[in-house]
Amino acid sequence: MTITPSILISGAAAGIGKATALKFLAEGWRVGAYDIDGKGLTALSREVAEGQRAQLVTGCLDVTDNDSWQQALEDFTSHTGGSLNLLFNNAGILCSGPFADTSLEQQQRLIAVNVQGLLAGCYLALPYLQNAATSDNGARVINMSSASALYGQPALAVYSASKFAVRGITEALDLEWAAHGVKVMDVMPLFVRTQMVTDMNAGSIKRLGVRLTPEDIAATVFKMAHYRGSRVHCPVGLQTKLMMGASKLSPNWLTRLTNRWITR
Repeated sequence: MTITPSILISGAAAGIGKATALKFLAEGWRVGAYDIDGKGLTALSREVAEGQRAQLVTGCLDVTDNDSWQQALEDFTSHTGGSLNLLFNNAGILCSGPFADTSLEQQQRLIAVNVQGLLAGCYLALPYLQNAATSDNGARVINMSSASALYGQPALAVYSASKFAVRGITEALDLEWAAHGVKVMDVMPLFVRTQMVTDMNAGSIKRLGVRLTPEDIAATVFKMAHYRGSRVHCPVGLQTKLMMGASKLSPNWLTRLTNRWITR
């Protein structure tokens, strides 16, 4: 008997999360779309083709609340036989502009969502991922990182720091959880055409532009869901791939000068 693979997506009501939910539904997966935005989830449900609606589970998730995470995981896995093939830690927020001009509360909230929320998702999902690890579809976590994790970005200091944290968690857990049969990866795009980058106050977006769509990221995540190699980081788009390659080959002083030029 063929078992339908399952994915739980945080931050699924809009942007990358929504596009990823629609992509995986179209590919025959059972999708758990969770978000703090109930109206957005209702809108998502209306967009789903009638033949795919039975494969969609939606629910409220505040990623900064551990109990909310546990309830979401229990709710979704009650539809999957207690296992989870893929956790996509997508939920995230952004604040931009000079560090001293952004309130401390905003910056601490960003860390709570982007880092602590992701950490909680990984920690609490592990038992369900382990249940799926020996299945034909395996088990993995894909974390939403960013090209901002290549070098600290002016006007995006705390956002960049949050993505460095995501990168570190991803690298460490990929090594640690290999013993559990759970692969851990992250996706690293540059700027994506979502509400998050609207009115963004950073020199890098003005110089580099916004060339990626949520659908580009969703297609990459789907490929990553089937990847069987040793890669951990997956850059999206030519700009990001070039930046990642340059960061590996260039001396630190040149990388710093390049980032200064990009972000001025």
